Amino acid sequence: MKKVLFIIIALLSSCATTQKSSVKEDSLIVTRKYVGNYLDYRQHVPEKFGQPYLIFIKTTQDSALGKITAYGEGCSFRKGDRLYVKRIQLSPGPISSYWEYQIESDDNPVYYKLSEFQNDRKNLIKDWF
Repeated sequence: MKKVLFIIIALLSSCATTQKSSVKEDSLIVTRKYVGNYLDYRQHVPEKFGQPYLIFIKTTQDSALGKITAYGEGCSFRKGDRLYVKRIQLSPGPISSYWEYQIESDDNPVYYKLSEFQNDRKNLIKDWF
């Protein structure tokens, strides 16, 4: 009798309905986003010792995205290069993981790590995905 009751409870619990996730399905798939063709950059020299050098990259989609903030002393992209923002999931340990964002070109093997905070539009880079 106990076995039959256990089987019935197991069957009923396995048929329970689940709620849909609030995360959009394709947002988990997109790891690379086109951000325009490269036009120019401007360098920001740090005011204090120990602060990072920043570059502000201007693209053809500057009116929609603003200038893209990346770490670097200079920029090796060529005018007209198609630029993409790529997100990579890093797992430094068995429990934690985080996203790192970088800007890259199809034609040029150079990439730059993006700042989490995009200074021009005052938003976070993770909001682009």
